[in-house]
Amino acid sequence: MTSNATEEQLIEKASKPGKDAMRLHPYYRGKIEVIPKCRVKDFDDFGIWYTPGVAEPCKAIVKDPSLVYEYTNKWNTVAVVSDGTRVLGLGDIGPEAGLPVMEGKSLLFKYLGGVDAHPICLDTKDPEEIIQAVKWLKPSYGGINLEDIEKPKCFEILARLRKELDIPVWHDDQQGTATIVTAGAINALKLVGTSLADAHVCMIGAGAANIAIARVLIAAGITQNHIVMVDSKGILHSSRKDLEEDKERNPVKWEMAQNSNGEGRTGPISKAFGGCDICIAASKPGPGTIKKEWLATMTDDAIVFATANPIPEIWPWEAKKAGVRIFATGRSDFPNQINNSLGFPGIFRGTLDVRAETITDEMCIAAAYELARTAEDEGLTDDHIVPTMDSWEVFPREAVAVGMKAIAQGIARVKISRDELYDHAMDVIKKARDTTGLLMEKGFIDDPDR
Repeated sequence: MTSNATEEQLIEKASKPGKDAMRLHPYYRGKIEVIPKCRVKDFDDFGIWYTPGVAEPCKAIVKDPSLVYEYTNKWNTVAVVSDGTRVLGLGDIGPEAGLPVMEGKSLLFKYLGGVDAHPICLDTKDPEEIIQAVKWLKPSYGGINLEDIEKPKCFEILARLRKELDIPVWHDDQQGTATIVTAGAINALKLVGTSLADAHVCMIGAGAANIAIARVLIAAGITQNHIVMVDSKGILHSSRKDLEEDKERNPVKWEMAQNSNGEGRTGPISKAFGGCDICIAASKPGPGTIKKEWLATMTDDAIVFATANPIPEIWPWEAKKAGVRIFATGRSDFPNQINNSLGFPGIFRGTLDVRAETITDEMCIAAAYELARTAEDEGLTDDHIVPTMDSWEVFPREAVAVGMKAIAQGIARVKISRDELYDHAMDVIKKARDTTGLLMEKGFIDDPDR
């Protein structure tokens, strides 16, 4: 148990990333830029890369549109698309204020997955306009990453674009979060000796993240009627008239109310925790969103994932006082970071490398199990249930698992061997990391702390 002084020090440590961000963002004036990837030995080379030489690949693509993947960077590009209506734990802050997050996402795509990602913040909240904008962008990109779009429109936008585009589209707040939470749940339950099928789960928050997490957990083996989900008005159950009245606008939430909560619990959030093995929170930033007395009603060896950003729903030390054994957050400065950054770079790497038509839940589950195996290979402990971002080998491993699952499902346009997938992913990711290191070494990326 920590003293008050220690807790003050921990809170001060938790505030440091924000203070550093306010110092370094204006210093660099952004986190990503465009640099050439082709040779420029002299000005004659521009006759190859631009006019007149560039006309020849253009004409070839007209005859065979699939050659765009061979003659341009489309094979390795993703658009990170947001309207800024649900940014981290900050809410509807708009597209300009959301741009630092989308730039950060693009940086992680490149450094961790070798994927060239571009932040696209749209000045509209209209679902139809967002869908149309993504359709207009489609020719330039090999994939679309939807980001920080409010519910329930995020469900419709994802479903429509997955159906209407011939490139993979995913919503990281749904599928990405679900992947890493599933990986963490697999290993945490293994440590406490409870199977997926037997585990009882309370889920705090009924937004895009937890709805998708529930769907993927169920596909991975969690029993649906063992889940108790809570929104801002209390426990979801089939007698909630407000949910029934809203079912046309938010059918996925109504479906969860009907088919979860086998015990028929009702009431406020405090009634959801009793006897549960694992709590998965994706709700309002804390501290104080979850009370330690609620956690004390869970089973022995309780597991809590408090994933709200930038502040988890309850501080780790408060949860530990309540008897929680395994605690995870979305932050890198605490143990067990349950964060999408462990998922989307490797998942898109594998998806792009086999040119998959979409990203299925089965591909996400394959990635989750590979994440879990990587952490197990490193050694499972209560403070190490998932790999950390500096375990960079997880990303090519994840890419292979995803690519092979896409091939097995018959949705890959390119069919290559496991070894070829691994070698290619390793090469692309290593090049991205080494390039950043070289730019820092040569002073082209300055370090103000040096």
